[in-house]
Amino acid sequence: MELCSPFNPLPRPCSTHFTPDLSFSSSFPTFPIQSHFKNPSFKKPNCQIFRISAVAIDPQELPQNSPQRLLKELAERKKVISPKKRVPPKRYILKPPLDDKKLAERFLNSPQLSLKSFPLLSSCLPSSRFTNADKTWMEQYLLEAKQALGYPLEPSEGLPDDTPAKQFDTLLYLAFQHPYCERTKTRHIKSGHSRLWFLGQYVLELALAEFFLQRYPRESPGPMRERVYALIGKRFLPKWIKAASLQNLIFPVDNMDKLVRKEREPPVKSVFWALFGAIYLCYGMPEVYRVLFEVFEMDPEAEDCQPRERRQLEDVDYVSVEFEGRKLNWQDVAAYKPPEDALFAHPRLFRACVPPGMHRFRGNIWDYDSSPQVMRTLGYPLAMTDRIPDITEARNIELGLGLQLCFLHPSKHKFDHPRFCFERLEYVGQKIQDLVMAEKLLMKHLDAPGKWLQEKHRRLLMNKFCGKYLREKHLHRYIIYSEHVQDAFEHNRRLRNPATTSVQQAIHGLSYTVYGKPDVRRLMFEVFDFEQIQPKEIVNF
Repeated sequence: MELCSPFNPLPRPCSTHFTPDLSFSSSFPTFPIQSHFKNPSFKKPNCQIFRISAVAIDPQELPQNSPQRLLKELAERKKVISPKKRVPPKRYILKPPLDDKKLAERFLNSPQLSLKSFPLLSSCLPSSRFTNADKTWMEQYLLEAKQALGYPLEPSEGLPDDTPAKQFDTLLYLAFQHPYCERTKTRHIKSGHSRLWFLGQYVLELALAEFFLQRYPRESPGPMRERVYALIGKRFLPKWIKAASLQNLIFPVDNMDKLVRKEREPPVKSVFWALFGAIYLCYGMPEVYRVLFEVFEMDPEAEDCQPRERRQLEDVDYVSVEFEGRKLNWQDVAAYKPPEDALFAHPRLFRACVPPGMHRFRGNIWDYDSSPQVMRTLGYPLAMTDRIPDITEARNIELGLGLQLCFLHPSKHKFDHPRFCFERLEYVGQKIQDLVMAEKLLMKHLDAPGKWLQEKHRRLLMNKFCGKYLREKHLHRYIIYSEHVQDAFEHNRRLRNPATTSVQQAIHGLSYTVYGKPDVRRLMFEVFDFEQIQPKEIVNF
């Protein structure tokens, strides 16, 4: 609507109050308007009558900012039909399932079923064979990676079939195919890499836990966790990758430091974890220590790796002779092999977690009343074929003392004897149960990517479930508290349940040090039934 105001003065004068006649060309009727003007320079100003008329113009010719034009455009937009639905990408389109014959051929031709003697290693191989693009990358960059890590440059395919290292070239290639590069668009590469880093993170945690438990036999797990984070925390991994000159195999840029943290740290973390997953599968735990401390040049005594200062309780108890007066280095831990007639699967780790002074508790009330029932529930002692019968008897005695330590709450003796509680066994038990569950999931779900396995792993090993499985076996009744804590815990489930979780994890730590990883699997999947697949007893009320 455009307003025009032609000024047509009329000869007749009017008073100060005047009534202009406003007439519109539209359908609105004319109406009088009275307005008051105050002009200080004139006492009686002259008045004029304004006639305002509205002119209607074709909407096509309206100005761009005209209200009528904007209203018309808005009305036209409302008439527009909603846009068509976007077609989903091809990878999300559901395909019909394969018939039994094609599905059987796919699994039988998969490299994951090629190694019967190494099921865990076979489960981490790619689900299909490499393409020409994969082989081209291996020819160009694999020698550089092997040289930086200190491995022979000859192809690993020439090794005997009964050697796990024969698959090292394949796993090393998968370790460098992080999800932020272009080569991971193919399913078998993306899934293979994610399965490696899923395993590698728990390998690193267990390796450093065992190392620090033996290096610092008097220290509590709190400072040890800070040391581990200072070595393999996400913030510090780019430093180790750069020390080994592996950054050019991860990033296409020349200077890795120019990238922001969110672009630099996730690819490095993914490659670092997957790398140690591949090394563990092919060469075992000793090679993990060599790469950590020799190739990446990690220094546990560096200033930035030290824990924060805290109040330390005075430790007046003895440690084992092999820890007295010296700190073990990584070569001592990596090269250690138990004697032929050793009492335990990991003797030195057992001595680092169970102090020699525990023998003072031998023959107490818990040893007579509670220990037999706990051993019966857990299936201890296991039948072992020892050359000397005294070895079996000594092992069973140490096992009973270790079980009593697993049920010894810190509130009982920690203030006077800091190591007379389950904390150190709990620390190693957490790490070994994480690794055992990861291996179980990898072998059970051959086609699952690492992120799915990670979520499954987290849901199975939640702390509330670990304590629940212990309470279902009625073992929480045998935990030894101080009198003050016993009164506080008696009617408070929220305070009591975390202690049951710690005891359950400590039992796994003791099982690992005494009998090894197979017994941890037995406890997790047969006794405590972590997967919840065993039939439950029907209780009639």
